[in-house]
Amino acid sequence: MTVPDTFADSHIGDTATEPAAAANKAAVNKIAKYGELANTHIFFPVAIETAGAWNHLAIELVQEIGRRTTAVTGEPIESPCSCSSDSP
Repeated sequence: MTVPDTFADSHIGDTATEPAAAANKAAVNKIAKYGELANTHIFFPVAIETAGAWNHLAIELVQEIGRRTTAVTGEPIESPCSCSSDSP
C-alpha cells in the first residue's frame, strides 16, 4: 500500500485536472516494481491519495472481497466507503 500526497508539488499539476492521478501513478509504479509477483501470487497495488481518492485496482480489490464475503455468508454487505477514483 502506498499513500501519495495529492497536493505535493510533484502531483498537483495532474491531480488538479484528473481525479486519482497520483494514486493511479503510484499504482503503476508498484506494478513496475512488484509485477513479477503476479507469476506466483495474486497482486493488487493499493494506492490511496491523502485527499481520499483510490486507484481503480484497489477499488476492484475491495469490491471482490465484498462479493466473496457475500458468497460465503449469504449476507449482502454495504459498500465500505465511497472510495471512488472520482473522489476530489
